[in-house]
Amino acid sequence: MTLSAFAQIPEDVLKYSWVPVNGTARVNAIGGAMGSLGGDISATFVNPAGLAFYKTSDIVLSPGYSFLKNKSNFRGTNASDNNGLFNLGPTGYVSGFSGQGRWSKAFSIAVNRTANFSNKIYFTGQNDFSSAGEQYAAEIAGSGVFIEDVPGSNQVSYGSRLAAYNFYVDTASIPGHAGQDVISRAMFDALKNNGDFLVNQTQTTETSGGITEIALGYAGNLDDKLYIGGSLGLPIVKYEKKTTFREEDATGNADNDFNFNELSETFTTKGMGINAKLGIIVKPVEYLRVGLAVHTPTWYSFEDSYHGVMTTDLDKFRSTAGPISIASNQLPGETGDDPVYKYELFSPWRFMLSGAYVLNEIEDVRKQKGFITADVEYVTYKSNKFRDSEDYGGGGGNDTYYDAVNEVMKEYYKNAINFRVGGELKFTTLMTRLGFSYYGNPYADKSLKANKMYVSGGVGYRNTGMYIDLTYVQALQKDVNFPYRLPDKANTFATTKGSGGSIMLTVGFKI
Repeated sequence: MTLSAFAQIPEDVLKYSWVPVNGTARVNAIGGAMGSLGGDISATFVNPAGLAFYKTSDIVLSPGYSFLKNKSNFRGTNASDNNGLFNLGPTGYVSGFSGQGRWSKAFSIAVNRTANFSNKIYFTGQNDFSSAGEQYAAEIAGSGVFIEDVPGSNQVSYGSRLAAYNFYVDTASIPGHAGQDVISRAMFDALKNNGDFLVNQTQTTETSGGITEIALGYAGNLDDKLYIGGSLGLPIVKYEKKTTFREEDATGNADNDFNFNELSETFTTKGMGINAKLGIIVKPVEYLRVGLAVHTPTWYSFEDSYHGVMTTDLDKFRSTAGPISIASNQLPGETGDDPVYKYELFSPWRFMLSGAYVLNEIEDVRKQKGFITADVEYVTYKSNKFRDSEDYGGGGGNDTYYDAVNEVMKEYYKNAINFRVGGELKFTTLMTRLGFSYYGNPYADKSLKANKMYVSGGVGYRNTGMYIDLTYVQALQKDVNFPYRLPDKANTFATTKGSGGSIMLTVGFKI
């Protein structure tokens, strides 16, 4: 398939759904646990019923800055990289107004950076077990395409086409094997001589972009006992991923037909989507609030482009010594333009149950003393689904390819539970806040250890006509990164640990 091994791999899809709540400074300070609180523009993106707590109108601005350090371990070798980025929390306008009879209403229009893709990951280590070239050899061997025809074939991935063109993979006779095998050049001597295989492997990945969501929210309040709301979101996606993977001979043998191979790739994604959020909050007694919210899957429409450059040095294997390079758009049959692919993605469902205990709950919020709140969220990561955007009827195009990708995702992912808790104490016009959140492991394989934790704290000032909130959030993250995947042996991967902080300031004006 022309899309094989392009961008739709299990880890890539997580960037759209395995993300924390990004609220105002006040909401981030309490761990994002605001599903039953209301009275904050962040409700537009969490539980829209909370908008119905508004009695007046607010203009809100929430800028922020984050800095993250990633530490990796790849086959026993440690490495690290740093990254800093500006951020934007919920910013916009929200207004409460009287309705008919016992009802009051609220409306919001807001923009929020719901996901930020800016990141840097670096890892390096020695590998005596597998070669990156084996992924291309396995794909070519299973494709049924003669290796001489692979560079100009659209039945295999660009990586395999580049590898065949550069002789990074080739056919060879292996002792004990009948006929010719498609094999990685880096592995050839090891199989021929029953040993002598060792490579240094290094990968650098830099990502940028994010998801900026524009949302409209509407909610109603019945006697300050029942709050019902909904919002419509239009997320706009921009994503770029630059990856360089290098594999070089570490045996010290200068005449084994392999020196190094390096692949530099650039993936870009742009698109937009649509989603809905529905919620309800009830106050069975004055001091207790219970909330329930459902987030539908986001229906994304994407356009991807790809550009790759592979450089290979095979010692004395070629008559002409030295490295040779080829770009993906220079392969036989290519026009010189980078390929563009259009497809759709349906993100997971989210179900949220929330509760809050308010100290001194009375109608005059200035006299409330604080609160304790918590959210439990269930996310159906197994329901991530790709679809060919150019073939809605099925039975053609790339349906077979996407069906295979979707089945892989069902095997790789599991549904997970997220938990958020926080609290606030009020001292007349000043407030202090603390929070904690935990985002569970979405991978089904127990050997893949991944989670995200955030510890937060902040202060706030509220007086007639305005408010200012300042928050610091410390992130502690675990994830995995696969440099390549093999169908016939265990996959090697790097473990990554991210730590760092973010600062957010929210300024609001009542009008």
